[in-house]
Amino acid sequence: MNNDNTMIEWLEEFRGNDLDELCNATEEAIIDGNGFGWLKSPQRQVLARLEGSIVGSAQFITPAANNEAGAFSVEMTTFFIAPWARGHNLGAGMMSVMIDQARAEGFRTFEFDVRGTQAAGIRLAEQMEFQLWATKEKYALVDGDFVAGYYYTKDLDAKNPDTGVQE
Repeated sequence: MNNDNTMIEWLEEFRGNDLDELCNATEEAIIDGNGFGWLKSPQRQVLARLEGSIVGSAQFITPAANNEAGAFSVEMTTFFIAPWARGHNLGAGMMSVMIDQARAEGFRTFEFDVRGTQAAGIRLAEQMEFQLWATKEKYALVDGDFVAGYYYTKDLDAKNPDTGVQE
């Protein structure tokens, strides 16, 4: 569909500021009341940059409104650092920013899951002192084979036993 000022098209690639415009339009739709189930605009993703370029991203999702009993916990999703940008402490930096934000918003636990083949994510979970609380043997199907997944949690109320300071 096209006329002088409108166009409907399948997205094949982002050009120019398409992604920023899409984010803005989505936020405006949410604020206007037709936001895909959202009642208020969520925070945008946390971004990692290296030499000015975006090299990673993460976001956390909060429990659905009908999950009042689980409203204390936040879940991280879509976390990644480009392979060539690893080794600059960006993953730990993004994780720290997200943990700080979760605490500021009053969440008591921070959780995420990672495919067993994602060694960098597993190392980061261990480095950031997350606790492995479950393993799912059939977490993902990759090239016809099942891959395990690991579920991690961090108690945001925890205090360092040596210092008494919140970790």
